[in-house]
Amino acid sequence: MYVDRAEPAGMGDLMARYERLKEKLKSEGLFDAEHKRELPAAPRTIGVVTSPTGAAIHDICKVIARRSPSHILLSPARVQGAQAAQELRVALERLAAVDGVDVIIIGRGGGSLEDLWAFNDEALARAVRACRVPVISAVGHEVDTSLCDLVADVRAATPSQAGELVVPDAQSLMRRLYAHRRTMSLVMERR
Repeated sequence: MYVDRAEPAGMGDLMARYERLKEKLKSEGLFDAEHKRELPAAPRTIGVVTSPTGAAIHDICKVIARRSPSHILLSPARVQGAQAAQELRVALERLAAVDGVDVIIIGRGGGSLEDLWAFNDEALARAVRACRVPVISAVGHEVDTSLCDLVADVRAATPSQAGELVVPDAQSLMRRLYAHRRTMSLVMERR
């Protein structure tokens, strides 16, 4: 038997690195609930950091268009590979510098731990925490949890759920307004 390399059994190198960095950021308070900001009730401009060719941007746009059409500003970045973390950070900072952006979604669809690794980058996690506007992290599928998810103001299980969280459902809002109008009319008639 010839062996070129041996690795410890168990969680593996990537998972061990993830856990060490997670503990470091947690000890610095980056995940603390008191740092989390509420999302705006009706954002006028929604920034999105993701790949322009991936399914995530299409899912987000489709859900937002169905619920409450809004202005979406895409800041494109690679979502996997060696340069992805840096591109994601630059794209996030670019959107945060735009006046009028009310909230930012950062994310991508599912994949392996290696595919999602860019979202476990320390510099990106710190940029998400430092962002001047609320950030929704929508990385992977429900079972995936990245460091971006932990530092973001809100974690969405999927990019589609991020679209649901970021804008109100216009039809539901209209029904509530109609009910309030009816109540007000009844009160006025009684007076």
